[in-house]
Amino acid sequence: VVLVDTAGRMQNNLPLMKALSNLVVQNDPDLVLFVCEALVGNDGMDQLDMFNKALKSGGHNRRIDGIVLTKFDTVSDKVGAALTMTQVTGAPVVFIGTGQKYNHLKKLSVQSVIKTLFT
Repeated sequence: VVLVDTAGRMQNNLPLMKALSNLVVQNDPDLVLFVCEALVGNDGMDQLDMFNKALKSGGHNRRIDGIVLTKFDTVSDKVGAALTMTQVTGAPVVFIGTGQKYNHLKKLSVQSVIKTLFT
């Protein structure tokens, strides 16, 4: 397992996003995950779109394989961003973050999201 931290690259900083695309081309990872704070709401879609565009700009058709939503425990009924991201990309939410420790990284419970939406 190799993790590459993009050091908080801003999606609107094109040179930094190009460097991200180069990392993917040079390392040919088995899995590319997009990490986003659940709190950002619809801005997360803009970030995700720019992230995917940066990946494609390297001359390959690589897209993200999955999504990790951090701070998911703080969004209560605002799970719309998670639904929209998966619908637009076709990539699943692989993990949600609910704290600061490794054991706070959990698989998304679809039933919990559905329950939250309808209560």
